[in-house]
Amino acid sequence: MNITDRTIFIPGATSGIGRALALAFAERGNTVIVGGRRTELIDELRRSHPAIDGVVIDVADAASVQRAADEVIARHPDLDTVVAMAGIMAAEDWTSPAGFLASAERTVETNLLGPIRLIGAFIEHLLTCPDATIVTVSSGLAFTPLRVTPSYNATKAAIHMLSESLRLQYEGTSVGIVELVPPAVQTDLLPGHAENPQALPLEAFVAEVMGILEREPDVREVLVDRVRFLRHGEARGDYDEVVRMVNATDPHGQR
Repeated sequence: MNITDRTIFIPGATSGIGRALALAFAERGNTVIVGGRRTELIDELRRSHPAIDGVVIDVADAASVQRAADEVIARHPDLDTVVAMAGIMAAEDWTSPAGFLASAERTVETNLLGPIRLIGAFIEHLLTCPDATIVTVSSGLAFTPLRVTPSYNATKAAIHMLSESLRLQYEGTSVGIVELVPPAVQTDLLPGHAENPQALPLEAFVAEVMGILEREPDVREVLVDRVRFLRHGEARGDYDEVVRMVNATDPHGQR
């Protein structure tokens, strides 16, 4: 994935990793369109960064996704990159339905169906581009589970396998799949997580991501150094120890 001269849509870019990536891409001269549920956050971002466009989108609402896609393509017909950034995370207690069912349904709706809907809304357009990219966002927790966030772990594991499968389906087309695999990053994904000293500072994470993309334009998985411990535990043969360490030292979760 080249990271200059692109037109990039990033839903879920009004805060956290999505916002930081949007600014980083815009600083490199790309055309960036952010998406989010809250109009005031989109307007604030557009006022402070006039080169960035924005649309309202709720990835948990299929009609909203299609409306946003139609609007983005109409205003930016040269769109060639979609970053499926939106996601939620919640602690759950699976010992009773009251402790997890509603949260699990919301998490699957946003984290898994959301990216599926985005791809469905944009894929016909992207297939007409000479060089297009879909960026999926999984997590280190797709490979090493955190005890308190079962649904989040599961949706991110599904995103990883979806990315692998789509890469096979789009082979021979103009559409490439890049999977971003964050570790714990200091964002508000969970309450208090932005101050978690065990998490990677947001600015450092995004700087490392952009460096990887610059050095490795054909990269399939974007793995910052901090996430390799989680990503490769099973391959190294120390998976059980990695699971133990993650659940002993990080009660707040990972992105």
